[in-house]
Amino acid sequence: MSLEEGLRAAGARAEEPPLDAVRRVMADVRLRGDAALIEQTRRLDGCALTPERLRVSDDEIAEAVARCPAALSEALGLAVGRVRRFQESILLKDPEPLRDGGRVCSIRYRPVDSAGVYIPGGTASLASTVVMAVVPARVAGVPRVAMATPPRADGSVSDDRLAAARLAGVDEVYRLGGAVAVAALAYGTESVPAVDFVAGPGNIYTTLAKREVFGQVGVEMLPGPSEIVVIADGSAERGFVAADMLSQAEHDPGSAVLLTDDADLAEGVRAELECQVASLPRAAAARACLERYGAVIIAATLEECVELANRLAPEHVEVLAREPEAVAEGIRHAGAIFLGPWTPEPTGDYVAGPSHILPTSRTARFASGLSCNDFLKRSSVIRYDAAALAEDAPVIAAIARAEELEAHARSVERRLKKEP
Repeated sequence: MSLEEGLRAAGARAEEPPLDAVRRVMADVRLRGDAALIEQTRRLDGCALTPERLRVSDDEIAEAVARCPAALSEALGLAVGRVRRFQESILLKDPEPLRDGGRVCSIRYRPVDSAGVYIPGGTASLASTVVMAVVPARVAGVPRVAMATPPRADGSVSDDRLAAARLAGVDEVYRLGGAVAVAALAYGTESVPAVDFVAGPGNIYTTLAKREVFGQVGVEMLPGPSEIVVIADGSAERGFVAADMLSQAEHDPGSAVLLTDDADLAEGVRAELECQVASLPRAAAARACLERYGAVIIAATLEECVELANRLAPEHVEVLAREPEAVAEGIRHAGAIFLGPWTPEPTGDYVAGPSHILPTSRTARFASGLSCNDFLKRSSVIRYDAAALAEDAPVIAAIARAEELEAHARSVERRLKKEP
């Protein structure tokens, strides 16, 4: 296929978003509170709840932790530690104040009072997402972290998600899914106290719900279906490339694109994809995603591959080349960049340290992955002494009066009068 056809295929997305349905759910929750949560959860998830069962009890969480396989608990614990260590290394600190005579200006970072994280529970349980959403909030110092996640028909929540919640430090868990969950966290109900910030991935209903509540609460981004772009030259192992493309295609939906300057590699990867997909448990879904959202594009040079990747601005970019660092220097737009043959994208999904909640659908042009710093607010702190104010007063008054804001000017000038 041509380059333009490849880019169009890679950027293709599903049908028109169901915005009206999301807005009806949101309005219902805002108006009727718990009653709407119970009715909508029965309608959408087939689960009958009562107000008392909206929140998962501490006993249920403890029982889930006890049932969770030891190997998985150990793995989740290691992931929590890795993510915490990385997030602590990038946490913004208050800088030294700027002093200019009698003027002192500084910035103060403080966490939000409360945060809600949404954890999907559809085709995969995604306990790792609990770690990737909750640990950054805890590192930021958020006092209260609530989690919402969809229940099964019997009202239960998977053991791995609850175990991850305990390990990561969640304060409250609610059995709510999709737009219902986002509305409950943002607006609050009788049983679900509202939060100040909502984070976490989900399907199109969840994403649209987050867009609807932005302004009522903060949101980190509007993540969509998973994406990977692999930039590879002739040195790349074709089996690695195919395996990494399939790691995103199996998300269903998930897009996978190979950009290469080597025609032989392209043909080899196509053959590997067909061979490897057949043995996957989700073979049909992965194959459908490759057909709808996959592409193998041959460019003239690696530099052209990099520019095409920048145009796609994907969630994940892998660089499998002889000099991956040099190639990656040209990548301006990507949620996360993985360098070399021993850094497959799943390292970032589970244990490397940066959060795997990343911008998708070309939003990496202006957005970044979730981090502890998303849960911080920034306040300016300014202090003048009398001499500094007297020095700046004519400037302030001149600008204020030019803007026809007389009270602004007088607020300064009143302080400079000697008489009361």
